[in-house]
Amino acid sequence: MNSGHPTPSSFRQPEKHDPLGNLVVGADSPAAYQHLLRTHSDDPLRVFIAHMDHPGFHGVRWLNQRVLTIKWHGGSPVKHLNGARVWLADAEGEIGDGVLRRVTLNTLRYGVDTAEVHLATELFSNHRPAADELFGGFKFRKPVWKSGSLLYTKAADDLIGAFCIVATALEAFGKRSAKTSPPFIGLLTRGEEVGFIGAIGHFELGWLQAARRPLICVSLEASRTLPGAIVGQGPVVRLGDRRTLFESGGTQLLTELAEKILPKKYQRRVMDGGTCEGTAATAFGFPTIALTVPLGNYHNQGFEGGPDCRAPQGPAPEFVHLDDVEGQRKLCLALLRAKLPWTDPMKKMRGRLQKNYRDYRSHL
Repeated sequence: MNSGHPTPSSFRQPEKHDPLGNLVVGADSPAAYQHLLRTHSDDPLRVFIAHMDHPGFHGVRWLNQRVLTIKWHGGSPVKHLNGARVWLADAEGEIGDGVLRRVTLNTLRYGVDTAEVHLATELFSNHRPAADELFGGFKFRKPVWKSGSLLYTKAADDLIGAFCIVATALEAFGKRSAKTSPPFIGLLTRGEEVGFIGAIGHFELGWLQAARRPLICVSLEASRTLPGAIVGQGPVVRLGDRRTLFESGGTQLLTELAEKILPKKYQRRVMDGGTCEGTAATAFGFPTIALTVPLGNYHNQGFEGGPDCRAPQGPAPEFVHLDDVEGQRKLCLALLRAKLPWTDPMKKMRGRLQKNYRDYRSHL
């Protein structure tokens, strides 16, 4: 973030965990959240949603001082797994590393099911933590590094969405007085990779359903690169995912913003390489739009290769283009502008269609 952006210490940025452990940005208490939802306004509350988890493993049982059996959650590479490096952490942070052995794939064969982690060294000479207190994922040269305009990391999905929410909050709250709040809530969720568990739990609370003002959910992701959604060609206005198409009027409004703010530097596509929390929001009846950044080596699978990729479809760091991330951040901030045509987002399109009718009706 450049020096022109507000810093966290320059204002009070409210945040609070909900009962599911999701992090709510933009309200420092349930009462403040409810106040935003009860505010009488035609301007919808924008609920930006991204997830904080990434595919990885939890410990199951110690076989001996240096061998831990594990259960994998979410997608993963499916080849070249034996001997792959992994990191290991507890609630306080990373504590060591090891390699995978005796790997089995899940029944659908889209990722690891179980394996053993063989520690590089004996980490626990005195007190060894319980196996289920440990977790981890694939290890690369660094947790994150840059190469030119590309950002490589163990977990761009969904670090990028989470970053865009926090960056948007920093700017939005930095530009307001302490007595006013932007029409913004950021929901940073848990357990997305195993079925949107955090988002579903938040929706089940019923808080959003009780809103007295319009809502628009904005799903933010880093999604597998596809034809027409290429790394470095701009953020993607996501028309839908593998399961769902998103709200057409809001998507049109988002497209027109992208045309204005990022001319020829954005993309527009159904991103059906996976499913996102936009589907969960849609299933719960909330109008939803979505943005995503094209993602190389989705779920650490070496589709595109590059540095630290063991072999095709083997473990590899995910990567994104920094310009795509910056474009998504700009579009998030633009969605908070006042007087956007949420009540009639198709007005411009309808005007073009009516002009076509006037031009050609004499030929009927």
